[in-house]
Amino acid sequence: MAQPTQVTITGAAGQVGYALAFRAAAGELLGPETPIVLRLLDIEPAMPALHGVAMELADGAFPLLTDVVVTSDVDQAFDGTSWALLVGATPRQQGMERGDLLAANATNFGPQGRAIAARAAADVRVLVVGNPCNTNCLIARAHAPEVPDERWFALTRLDENRAKAALATKAGAPVSAVTNMAIWGNHSATQYPDAAHALIDGRPVPEVITDEAWLQGEFITEVQSRGAAIIAARKLSSAGSAAHAIIESVRSIHLGTPAHDWTSLGVVSQGEYNVPEGLVFSYPVRSDGETCTVVSGIDHAETATRLLDATTIELLQERSAVQHLLPR
Repeated sequence: MAQPTQVTITGAAGQVGYALAFRAAAGELLGPETPIVLRLLDIEPAMPALHGVAMELADGAFPLLTDVVVTSDVDQAFDGTSWALLVGATPRQQGMERGDLLAANATNFGPQGRAIAARAAADVRVLVVGNPCNTNCLIARAHAPEVPDERWFALTRLDENRAKAALATKAGAPVSAVTNMAIWGNHSATQYPDAAHALIDGRPVPEVITDEAWLQGEFITEVQSRGAAIIAARKLSSAGSAAHAIIESVRSIHLGTPAHDWTSLGVVSQGEYNVPEGLVFSYPVRSDGETCTVVSGIDHAETATRLLDATTIELLQERSAVQHLLPR
């Protein structure tokens, strides 16, 4: 058997971490021929529950799962890891402003970034899931300047999947027919789900769905607010669909995207589409399994440009709110 790949899941006793761990152990994350070690991190009060997760993983008798490390120590959690899936984050509490949430998460993601820089494998890739994931990714990266920019990602595949499902339902088509769906900007209510450049069975969405008012209005707001709608319905945030999006994002990065398609990922901006350098911004991205590249040459109409400006401004405001917590 090949040398196992170390995979770290933070917040592993939580709903998303729990859903993710078993699918990773079954080979869905890195493929059916890649043995893995799961390194599960959570806070000390969650250790009893996390040991229970480890017991269930053992009971699953997964052939690819060679070991499970359960810990509340960040250095141990990231020791030798090649995939750092940062799922855990401080949840927003009643009365909390977004700036308060950003500051609270800086105390989590800063130490995690330092531990990744100090202990992770040289080929580590980091996918930040815990919200607000774009700026949490920015915080962790700022504390790990040794890790190249191209190894940092924030999860927006869940938004992409939500957008694909909405388009497929409206068109009466299978969701597999929807391709080239891009999410731009922040994983927040300012994100821009770009139906104008998406395809259904190879045809531009505006040719298939001629209800322009829906495309420019309800579709965008439905995707932007889908997370809140799920919380209202089940009294808990998305877990199964979030775990699925993590799996799909890692596979897109690790195995590559189809030649005719792309995926949505928050990546460190190098100035593409006039987004300020250093922001973690969601773009349409193609991967060959080694390198992820922002898709170039996409033209935006005036309405889309306004939405892109709005989400960029929000990310700049978030960066400003945590600037004093970043290394100088």
